[in-house]
Amino acid sequence: MDTFLYFFYSAAYLALLVWSIRITPKTQFSSLRSFIYLVLVGLIFDNTVVAVGRFVGEGDLLEILNLLRYWIHAFFTPTLVLFSLGVLRSAGIKGLNNKFAFYGTVLFTSILIVLEVLTEIRGLKLKLEGECGVLRYVPIETESGPPLMILLVTLVLVISGILLWKLDGWIWMFIGVTIMTLGSAVPVPVNSSAIINGFELILTISLVATKAYQDQLDL
Repeated sequence: MDTFLYFFYSAAYLALLVWSIRITPKTQFSSLRSFIYLVLVGLIFDNTVVAVGRFVGEGDLLEILNLLRYWIHAFFTPTLVLFSLGVLRSAGIKGLNNKFAFYGTVLFTSILIVLEVLTEIRGLKLKLEGECGVLRYVPIETESGPPLMILLVTLVLVISGILLWKLDGWIWMFIGVTIMTLGSAVPVPVNSSAIINGFELILTISLVATKAYQDQLDL
């Protein structure tokens, strides 16, 4: 069941990526909101690796692919902060459409990447795990609760979603972040390791929809 779900997630993210690229006006590809494409590529890779794990089988290849999952996550996920800056700029928030705000956001994004590498990736050792029909490599040492990088990125998304809702009337980004946050915090009584990824998909759909909405407004 979980193998099917991971294949489904991968296909869904690929469909979102293709759809978003096709409908994005050429003038909007340089927007900061296009950083969502990096996140989509990372999610496609992540879910595909987990989905094919049982077919690849135990060994160095699968371990390397899973290690790449963590590296890609560390470098791509923090770019959602840059995506959020693009969203807030489009909403017309004063003081953000300048070089200081841009370079400050780039610095903060870089700090998040370094933080994730130093606290989660450096010295990372993986072990083989087979659960719910899925075969993958996971960290040997796991801490309770989400990493600090994820908490900070989520906070940025929540604040951005609220501001966009209040200033522009677009509530869907906030709803997506809220569903993701609640879904991650509340235990789901289902024997599946893939269910929580469904909340991640809902969040991503809301972010891609936000990009599409603002791309049309900024024409």
